[in-house]
Amino acid sequence: MTKKQADAERGPRLDAGAVVRTALELLDENGLDALSTRAVADRLGVRMNTVLWHVKTKARLLELMADAVVGQAPLDRLPDAWDDRARELVRRYRHALLARRDGAALVTGTYPAEPHTLRFAEALVGALLDGGMTEREAAWTMWALVYFTLGLAQEEQSAAARPRDGSLARAVSADTHPALYRTLAHLGAESFDARFEFGLDAILARG
Repeated sequence: MTKKQADAERGPRLDAGAVVRTALELLDENGLDALSTRAVADRLGVRMNTVLWHVKTKARLLELMADAVVGQAPLDRLPDAWDDRARELVRRYRHALLARRDGAALVTGTYPAEPHTLRFAEALVGALLDGGMTEREAAWTMWALVYFTLGLAQEEQSAAARPRDGSLARAVSADTHPALYRTLAHLGAESFDARFEFGLDAILARG
């Protein structure tokens, strides 16, 4: 590719934002495993090197995509009370993850110190500090909330593609796993909303 051609492809019609938006479209269509910089380039009608010129590496592209996903969690009109504010922020975070195919898996695999992610973290940590937590308690409670939400959202997003085959019920018996057997009906539950709210309450109660 000549410099003139490269400059043309890097012109106003294509920038990092356009690359990220296209990558998110492909994520929704085909899932995270099928996502590649080549697929993004093909969709945009440019060379793969042009895509990489804007986002440098696939890892960097994933970071920017993850930040865009988190950016879909609005930070306005939050409750005044610190605990209600923290709960609402995490609910919005979960909703943003679930709004994209494999959104939780995408965000889990990244650690972006990017604007949207930092603004969300600032709002959540601020709420926890307003509740009287120490700096360490606020930081670690934030991580507990984020990791719990990411894990449960990943399970929820994969559940639709994973048929319930009864393997857990067959593997657990009253003789060999008495404690698990007693709770078996709840271990296999797919009531994700209720499980999310339970975990949210449990984490904040300990905080």
